Amino acid sequence: MGALSKRAAGAALMDKNIKLFACPICQESMDVFEQGRLVCSSNHSFDIAKQGYVNMLTHGAVSKYSKDLFESRKAVIDSGIYDVVEDKIGELIANAETVLDTGCGEGSHLARIMEGQKGNCIGIGIDIAKEGILAASRHYPEQIWCVGDLAKSPFARSSFDAILNILSPANYEEFKRLLTHNGCVVKVVPQSRYLQELRAQLYADSTKESYSNEQIVARFKESFADVSVERITYTVPLATELVPALLEMTPMGWHKKEEANIELNEITIDVDILVGRV
Repeated sequence: MGALSKRAAGAALMDKNIKLFACPICQESMDVFEQGRLVCSSNHSFDIAKQGYVNMLTHGAVSKYSKDLFESRKAVIDSGIYDVVEDKIGELIANAETVLDTGCGEGSHLARIMEGQKGNCIGIGIDIAKEGILAASRHYPEQIWCVGDLAKSPFARSSFDAILNILSPANYEEFKRLLTHNGCVVKVVPQSRYLQELRAQLYADSTKESYSNEQIVARFKESFADVSVERITYTVPLATELVPALLEMTPMGWHKKEEANIELNEITIDVDILVGRV
C-alpha cells in the first residue's frame, strides 16, 4: 500500500467512525476534510499523516520511548508470550463494538486482541509517543491510530464500550468520561512474579528484586464500581535471540542492558487483570 493510499485508507476509517472523535482543544465534533484533515466546527485542524495515523497532540511532547524500543516490544509480543493474557482480554470484551487502547505503543496488543473480535468492532490506539504510533500504522492499518494525550483527549464522551490499559499509566477520570453506559475498563498490572527471571538477574539482593501492585489495585478499586480482579500466572520458553529485545522494551533493563550478562531460557508472566465499570 502506497503512502497516498495509506492516508486515504486511514481517513476513510476515521470518517466511518467520526462520532468517536472530539476536538482536543474545544471538544466540538469533527469531520474528515479532503481525505487529509480532521477539522472541528471551530476550525481546529489536525493532519492525517501519509502513514495513515492522525496526530492530535495540542502541545509538544518528548517521549523517552524510541523506535528501537517499539521494534523490540513488537518482537517480544509477536513471540506469543502474552497470548494467554490477550486471549483473556478478548473474552472480557467480546461484546464490545468500540475499543480504545490507551498507551498502545506500537499497537501489537490491540491488533492481536482485535483479531478475535466480531467484524463490526473497531479498535483505536492512542499514545503520546509518535514513534509507537508510526509503527502501529505501518503494521496494523486495520485499526485507527492516534498520537494524543489523555489529559486533552481527542475523543467524544461515552464513546467506548471497552478501554484497555495494558501495563501502562492510566487516567481514570478520562476513562470514566469516555466509557459508554455499560462499558468497562480492563487494566493489566504486573504481579509479584512478573518477569521474575529477568528481575532476579538485574536486581539480585536488592529491594527491586520484589514488586507489589497493591497501591495500583487499591486506586483502581477506589475509582470504579463492580471491580473484578483475576490473576494470570504462567511460565513460557524464551528464545535466546529475544533476550536483548526484552531488555530493550523493559524499563528495568534500560540502564543495565549494556553491562548486563543476562541468560534466560524462560520467562514468567504474572499479572492481575482488573475490570471496572462506572
